[in-house]
Amino acid sequence: MVTLHPNVLERDGKKAFVILPYEEFVLVEEQLEAYEDLQALRAAKAKEAAAPTVSLAQARRKLRL
Repeated sequence: MVTLHPNVLERDGKKAFVILPYEEFVLVEEQLEAYEDLQALRAAKAKEAAAPTVSLAQARRKLRL
């Protein structure tokens, strides 16, 4: 888990913006990209869950390997 050191800026007495050190921003961005990749992988696996499969042994026989 990433430890963040945010600075919160206010506008009209309400929290409006957060400033992070650049290194922390890059880590958060990388974590978000990894999470998006994981979501895409899970969606693709769910979409193909009922797809027909071929065992490695069957593929070898078919390809004569």
